[in-house]
Formats: sequence, structure tokens, C-alpha cells
Amino acid sequence: MLTRKQIDLLKLIHTRMERDGIAPSFDEMKDALDLRSKSGIHRLITALEERGFIRRLPHRARAIEVLKLPDNLARAGHVAQVIDGDLADAAPRAAQQPAGAMPVEAASVALPVMGKIAAGTPIEAISEAMRDVAIPGDMLTSRAAHYALEVQGDSMIDLGINDGDIVVIREQSTADNGDIVVALVDGHEATLKRFRRQNGMIALEAANPAYETRLLRDDQVRVQGRLVGLIRSY
Repeated sequence: MLTRKQIDLLKLIHTRMERDGIAPSFDEMKDALDLRSKSGIHRLITALEERGFIRRLPHRARAIEVLKLPDNLARAGHVAQVIDGDLADAAPRAAQQPAGAMPVEAASVALPVMGKIAAGTPIEAISEAMRDVAIPGDMLTSRAAHYALEVQGDSMIDLGINDGDIVVIREQSTADNGDIVVALVDGHEATLKRFRRQNGMIALEAANPAYETRLLRDDQVRVQGRLVGLIRSY
């Protein structure tokens, strides 16, 4: 199973090879996938090569051969074009899957679980995928990138968000009052809370009376996504 970034990169390489006969440069890959450094591209290329989807040709610049596509993408003729860094589907809309999500069956997609998110005292932010989880496709609200997090703590329990649940997050940097968001506090602590602007401050509200609302300056909080779904294991 491929992660969303691996499938995005594979689509990009395949499309550019079909169009230009040459793979994109690492800088172009980095920009298209919105990564901060080329080291992330190196890891994705290595993962695709280890899984048999591509092969790097030695002693040649930008020499990458696409050996195969995932079966369901190949069957659907699903090839994505990269336009201004975003994935625009070239297949009919009836066959469309959200960008950044790897189909695992007709009704589900695989999202990377990026670690644990505190529903309680904030924990250190995690940015490396731990594993993938199957998510119903209709849980994804748009073609925007999505990811999953495992809930740790009980501060959102009154909204039915329990310790151990998997929350599905749409990547976005803005929020409306009342949204449940992943908030990065002071650049290193990630927490799942309800977002409100209050008297020039940002309030991160718990849904458990045992926890107090945190009031923070605007420059202390960066929204990293909004809750759009929840998966529970019994």
C-alpha cells in the first residue's frame, strides 16, 4: 500500500515521462508535492523503488523508469496532471478519487496516520507517517489533502471523540469559529480542540469540563487542519 505522497509522486513522474520523455527534477518534485526539502523526495523515491514501482538508472541525471502503476489506477487509466503544484485528474469524474489518497477498494482510500494528537495536554507535533488506515471515501470532503491522527486523551470526549479514536483531518491553515482543528501551539505542541476567536485572542476549547479553555495570542497558534471524520475501533 502506498502513502498519499508516494502515489502523488508516482503520478507526477509518470505524467511527466509520458509528456516530456524525462522525469521531473528533484526541485520540481519538491515544489509539486509542497515539501520543504529534497530529502523528503529522496525518501519517497527510495520507497517507490523498494516497492517495485520505479527504477533509477545509474550514471544518468533525472533517469527514472516507471515499472508499474497500482492495479486500480492502471485499470481506470487514472493519470494525474500536476498544475501549479496541485493534482488535477485527467480521468472521467466518475472514476475520480480525492487527490493525495491511494485507493484500496471502491469505497475506501488509504490515509497516512501521522502520529498521535493530544485531546488533553498538548504533545509534541509529529510529521512522519506511522502507518496507513483505510477510510471511507465519502468521508473526505474535497480534493484537498487529508491525513489521519490517533487521539490520545479525553478532553474532547463530550463530542464523542475518545482516546484511541482515529480522526480524519483535512489540511488547511484557516478555521471558522466552532471548527474542531489540529492546532500547533508555539511551533512544537499539537492538540485537537475547538477553535474560537475571542477578544483578540484565540481560544482552544476542550469538550470536557475537567479541562480549561486555553487563551493564546494569534502568533502562538497555527491551524494545521480541520476535523472532517472519525473512525472508532471496538
